[in-house]
Amino acid sequence: MERTFFRVVSVEAMRQMLMAFAPLTDTEDVPLEEALGRVCGHDITAPEDLPARSRSAMDGYAVRAQDTFGASESLPAYLELAGAVPIDAQDIPALAPETCMALPTGASLPADADAVVMVEHTQCLGTDTVEIRRSVAPGDNVLLAGEDVRRGAQAISRGTRLRAQDLGLLAALGVHTVPVVRRPRVAVLSTGDELVPVTAAPRPGQIRDVNGPVIRSLARQHGGVPLDLGLVPDDETALRDALCQGFDAGADLICISGGSSVGVRDLTVGVLEALGAQILAHGVAMAPGKPTIVARWQERPVLGLPGQMASAFVVLWVLGIPLLRHLSGETQAFAPPPWTLARLTHNIASKPGREEYVRVRLVRRQDGLWAQPVNAKSGLLRSLLDAHGLVRVDDNLEGIQAGATVPVILWDARPFGEEES
Repeated sequence: MERTFFRVVSVEAMRQMLMAFAPLTDTEDVPLEEALGRVCGHDITAPEDLPARSRSAMDGYAVRAQDTFGASESLPAYLELAGAVPIDAQDIPALAPETCMALPTGASLPADADAVVMVEHTQCLGTDTVEIRRSVAPGDNVLLAGEDVRRGAQAISRGTRLRAQDLGLLAALGVHTVPVVRRPRVAVLSTGDELVPVTAAPRPGQIRDVNGPVIRSLARQHGGVPLDLGLVPDDETALRDALCQGFDAGADLICISGGSSVGVRDLTVGVLEALGAQILAHGVAMAPGKPTIVARWQERPVLGLPGQMASAFVVLWVLGIPLLRHLSGETQAFAPPPWTLARLTHNIASKPGREEYVRVRLVRRQDGLWAQPVNAKSGLLRSLLDAHGLVRVDDNLEGIQAGATVPVILWDARPFGEEES
């Protein structure tokens, strides 16, 4: 096969290519508690007001706020106690001027009451008078009807990746089944004559397949359904057959590990072109990860990743995972990922013309949070274990000086330890 050469694009240009792929639209209804982490398939409107009635947010006394104006410890107001409101009361008489009603947290507010005085700011004087020692304004210590969401208003928008608190709102509204987007199917294959299964004992010149399990795990972690296409030797026919197998299995995204460079054994581009795929980019101006391929095969994305695990992992974090979340229907899939600010412990050198993604370990010192670059050799796995995330060096910089405050893209929620003495 004729050797190809890189057609390098910027990271932003590749990001735009990935965003152009159509997200999935197939939806399914799942039980409320199975919707965690799924993407909402269409707008959900509130079937009722939440709260359904104005309720007390505190134990205390329902009042007309104007009857308490000016009340203080030294000059309290005195209101007639008109009764008590049980937690499950439905038919509650309206509150007359200059009166109050005792009620627990969660009880419905009497008509004409517009605030609650907390019980600790009162003193009950006998059976019919309450001393009010603090004034309240309308709405104080009250949850108003519809204050969370009004009936017919949008409760959850399409494209939201559902969190526990989102499910809590739906539960409060009585929504017990949730429409969610189908999980994208992610076919993963690893290429190379040198690869052997994880269960094998490698001979000289062989290595166990690391990329396959990692890519499938990341796909599962971020909402995909991984399909294992196995190990493929450096053979055009074998690679073509594996790709067709993934396509026939209904893959929404195909990830190829290895074979994306321009060496004599790097066959991915040629095989994809022979299958009729459109090569959108062969190479991205980032380090690590330059030999990355993006192709469109019958409207489905194919992502060719570097064979080195650390390089592939960085590409997945910067481009692959946002693509998967985009295919899942998430509207903010390509928004900036979680990050924190830290100061660099050492200089970072870079080459203009490419974005550099440097793995860093976060440590706490007495003067704040610091980012310590870790060994960046693409073939070493330890750098991925030791790092908490990435520092991005812009493509127009030659580096970043020690002491500079930089955003650190976080790839997990591990706590940051103290610096070793």
